[in-house]
Amino acid sequence: MPAIQSVCSSDPRRVRLAARSLAVALLGALALARGGAAGAAADDPRAAFRRPSAIPYPAENADSPARRELGQRLFFEPQLSASGLVACATCHNPALDWSDGLPRAVGHEMKVLARRTPSIANLAYGELLFWDGRAASLEEQALGPITSAAEMNLSAEQLVARLNAIPAYKPLFDAAYPGEGISPESIGKAIATFERSVVSAPAAFDRWVDGDERAISKSAKRGFALFTGAAGCASCHSGWRFTDDSFHDIGSSGEDRGRGKIVEGIPVLEHAFKTPGLRDVARRAPYMHDGSEATLADVIELYARGGRVKRPSLSHEIRPLKLAERDRRDLIAFLETLTSRDAPIALARLPR
Repeated sequence: MPAIQSVCSSDPRRVRLAARSLAVALLGALALARGGAAGAAADDPRAAFRRPSAIPYPAENADSPARRELGQRLFFEPQLSASGLVACATCHNPALDWSDGLPRAVGHEMKVLARRTPSIANLAYGELLFWDGRAASLEEQALGPITSAAEMNLSAEQLVARLNAIPAYKPLFDAAYPGEGISPESIGKAIATFERSVVSAPAAFDRWVDGDERAISKSAKRGFALFTGAAGCASCHSGWRFTDDSFHDIGSSGEDRGRGKIVEGIPVLEHAFKTPGLRDVARRAPYMHDGSEATLADVIELYARGGRVKRPSLSHEIRPLKLAERDRRDLIAFLETLTSRDAPIALARLPR
């Protein structure tokens, strides 16, 4: 693994992440040789998509009401940006499925960025965060946009000073993280704890998985059969969140190197981006890392043609598909069954 070691040897965590990316690429090729992950379904393919019973929290940042409350307030706190006008919730708006509804994110001083804002829903179960997987944990991810010059543009030192200047925050941090004070680490942990609590509610699909045959339409059932069978979607969109937490070049247009810029020397990771989960996907338009596909129909067309751009890094799973018009309607009908009716999120009362 010389390419990984030469680039990442000074950072053991990066070595592990790079090694995992290479392993995923090799497993993808193996899955293709075996006929794809979709062909490995059990007697009832629905079983592979059953929801878990609990939200996972790391031992070093266990869940508590005090931590969730603090994290929610910080998530809606505009003082976490240089302008004092932008909060995490500005781009990750709960009314827009925890994204912003834009093709590409808008950063500091209204600059349009290169990538779309991903939803934070269900990230408690995820691995390697951001479109390019540069963050290994939600704690790391939470601080990334705040300290990014292109996004919220607030240094770690300014961040701590801002919150220390609001006296009401101190008792909240003391209750949530006794003895730790207000620090970048405790801020990241609090926001991550709140983000882990953002989980899509059960949808019609889940009722069908649990045995209610009337929960979804015949069209949606045909779409699921295509999704897990001939169309091969489930080779990457697997598990209850419909993501393998890996990175693939699916043939989208553009020069963005994605994961390839983070892990050098692995050709298959060039132009590769994280597989997004599909929960609530019908209300998360536009699509792809750059918002280049306006509708679900456009997304299906991209896959049907085997990608819009042919590159050496194009994933082995991406190949032209013969999809009749009814097939396309059935796939969309299935994807719409993943839409949940989530409980409203109360706006946090900000300490002052």
